[in-house]
Amino acid sequence: MEPDYSRGERYVRAQKRVQDIKQFYKHLTVYLAVNVFLIIRRIYKDIQYGDSVFEALTDASNYRFLFWWGVIVVFHAIGTFGMPNLFNKDWEDRKIKEYMNKEQRR
Repeated sequence: MEPDYSRGERYVRAQKRVQDIKQFYKHLTVYLAVNVFLIIRRIYKDIQYGDSVFEALTDASNYRFLFWWGVIVVFHAIGTFGMPNLFNKDWEDRKIKEYMNKEQRR
């Protein structure tokens, strides 16, 4: 059972939630912009140093920073939106209805 909050407390909680979501999207935007820039720069430098385009694109070291920062972004997303619960009660109900409809069509 959820506690009964006053209207003012609910507003403050909602405002905090919106700020958290806003901060996550800012983090995601910076992550994408910085990593696109860094990857393009690294690939360009690899090509300048004599690598083929294919070699530069497939060099794993060009993407290492993207991966580790991406892990941090995933943790930030989980902290902001919560852990995705793929197999909750709603999912079970949807699947049951789906299979019942399939059986009915046969």
